[in-house]
Amino acid sequence: MAWQFLSQLPAPRQAEPTAQQIAASLLWYAPIGLLLGGLLFAAAWLLGDQPSLLAAALVLLGWIALTGILHLDGLADCADAWVGGHGDKARSLAIMKDPACGPAGVVALVLLLLLKFAALVALLEQGLLWPLLCIPMLSRALLPLLFLSTPYVRAGGLGATMAEQLPRRASWLVLAGILLLVLVTPLLWPSWMPLLWLLALVAVLVFALVRRASMRRLDGFTGDVAGALVVITEVVLLLVCAFVV
Repeated sequence: MAWQFLSQLPAPRQAEPTAQQIAASLLWYAPIGLLLGGLLFAAAWLLGDQPSLLAAALVLLGWIALTGILHLDGLADCADAWVGGHGDKARSLAIMKDPACGPAGVVALVLLLLLKFAALVALLEQGLLWPLLCIPMLSRALLPLLFLSTPYVRAGGLGATMAEQLPRRASWLVLAGILLLVLVTPLLWPSWMPLLWLLALVAVLVFALVRRASMRRLDGFTGDVAGALVVITEVVLLLVCAFVV
């Protein structure tokens, strides 16, 4: 279920899931992120002999093709709501529910994709590919943390079901496992140590800032905020890598 929701690749047909199964699928978001990162890493490695601009454009295209526009749509909706909501919770929620994309949403998407492309160019020129493995995992690992720590404000729908039925103890164990993975991996590849730990710290900082903004505006979060959190974290982590190299 997590693979079907987070990726555009084919998934086996399955029976109608229960509310508990829908919520439990959230536990697999970070592992699915790692799988997506592996595919992006493989694509970047295969394109290693191509000009960096072309390779970066193709990796970005693959990134969008793999994950779809689900999270990008959340960013656009949040941008429209933050600009057009004028600080009002009800108005902001109404704008986020509107399927139309306003000027703020368009500008947010263009800027995010431009920054993502530029950061990918920098990484490919330096041959620094391994962060592509980690960044999709770290960004999606923040989603269980968001559900655990923040009220869900829109009644009904997939997000409300996840918030109500989420297995909290298992979620904390998954997050602890991810933290352990981040701490232990550099012991196997010592050259990863400073940057991987920096990426994890920056991901937590981005989470805190996005959560703070959402609590101030909405007194909680929605599915659009969760999607925006993923893509904002991805581009910030890519930029950190680009600046470091």
